[in-house]
Amino acid sequence: MTSSRESTAYLTVTCKDRPGIVAAVSGFLFSKNANIIHSDQHSSDPVGGRFFLRMKFHLNGIEQCLDEFKKEFTAEVASRFDMEWSLNPAWIRKKTAILVSKFDHALMDLLWRVKRDELFTEITMVISNHPDLREAVESFGVPFRYVPVEKGKKEESEQKILDLLEGNADLIILARYMQILTPKLIEAYPNRIINIHHSFLPAFVGADPYRRAAERGVKLIGATAHYVTEELDQGPIIEQDVIRVSHRHDVDELKVLGRDIERQVLSRAVKWHLSERILVDGNKTVVFI
Repeated sequence: MTSSRESTAYLTVTCKDRPGIVAAVSGFLFSKNANIIHSDQHSSDPVGGRFFLRMKFHLNGIEQCLDEFKKEFTAEVASRFDMEWSLNPAWIRKKTAILVSKFDHALMDLLWRVKRDELFTEITMVISNHPDLREAVESFGVPFRYVPVEKGKKEESEQKILDLLEGNADLIILARYMQILTPKLIEAYPNRIINIHHSFLPAFVGADPYRRAAERGVKLIGATAHYVTEELDQGPIIEQDVIRVSHRHDVDELKVLGRDIERQVLSRAVKWHLSERILVDGNKTVVFI
């Protein structure tokens, strides 16, 4: 049976908004006998703003002519509109590496979803600064790499991580990895590192937000998935969600509820990234869902 992903690709475009962009892109695809399956667009401002476009299309035989297709699109369309753009095959699984410390809820949810093919990716490895989760990870047939982070030797540890990631990661997920990444690692994977934060940012940032939320008597708790930048917890937000709570919930109950939201928010953010639904606009995102 033929896969629905065969001969299918994602085209994403960002450029200064002006008339004719959609016509040019769709006209080019029509000239190649491509069939547009989905098309989404957004303008930050029709006068002088930025234009964002995502198309999913099917073209028989594109697997054999992908490089030539890209060259022709550059010459005929992208150069004319000064586009930042990407064309990614839908039939190829992106390589994903997961970094984690001791909390396993987000990690195990991702492993389970990939095993059930709910997330179309290949998890190449799980890297941790603690050995605790080795058995659980390896039970899924995923390599586990233990890279301890010793005081005063953080850069050495990150270099080991970078060496492990080389050629093995199109996407990095921080599934409650309780270490701050250095600029060197972040710069190597711009807008390709997704973190799950156990709080509805920007409120209650930093350590132990559930305790501070309980102390404030909050009525909502949440989680935030965002791309990692050098400014801690300030990267472009991809997805958020909340759940209503009351004075009857103690700290432990808030943590249970919060971890469930973390799993859902992170899996949605990862799924959207894998299917090229997220376009970054400065420190914001345009998410076509």
